[in-house]
Amino acid sequence: MTTKERYEGIIAYFRQAMPTAESELNYRNPFELLVAVILSAQCTDKRVNMTTPALFEAFPSPQAMAESKAEDIFPYIKSISYPNNKARHLAAMARMLCEEFGGEVPSDLKELQRLPGVGRKTANVIGAVIWQKEVMPVDTHVFRVAARIGLSRGAKTPLQTELQLEKNIPSHLLPIAHHWLILHGRYVCTARSPKCAECGIKVWCRHFSTKKREN
Repeated sequence: MTTKERYEGIIAYFRQAMPTAESELNYRNPFELLVAVILSAQCTDKRVNMTTPALFEAFPSPQAMAESKAEDIFPYIKSISYPNNKARHLAAMARMLCEEFGGEVPSDLKELQRLPGVGRKTANVIGAVIWQKEVMPVDTHVFRVAARIGLSRGAKTPLQTELQLEKNIPSHLLPIAHHWLILHGRYVCTARSPKCAECGIKVWCRHFSTKKREN
């Protein structure tokens, strides 16, 4: 099977089986999504969604969060992974957002990455979800799934995976393809025990074909 055939088969499956796919993080505006994505690093969306309602009630705007200190934010996010670092990032991010961007989340990805706590993946998530930018955020699910099913080859870093996916997936599909791979990794192609028997893309999956040959 060629790489082109693998991509075409997998994309066709997801377009039919998952015509709508979106973030599982709860948010009402770009600022809330930015906060939620920062909190989601090495943490589950479920845990973040349990945490953010009280956080957003206490700090409903960038201005409210900018006036706070990390120690004010910490009690609201202490059940999240790395709460000390994330509290510092959120306080500093909100201050920069207010001081340099008028309290508005910038749509420019390079400007987004200037914000404390915002790396390439987080900026790409905001860009893809809020502004439908044709980028491919690569988190742990996307990195793992792309390698396992054969969409990436020899990628050692998230950036290498990102560039391979962006090269082979039609650009207008990148925002939704990001969600396809995340959700597939979260519920089917899980890290430890992938559910190959019920997987809709196993016919195109490199891991599954290798496993079949071994058996």
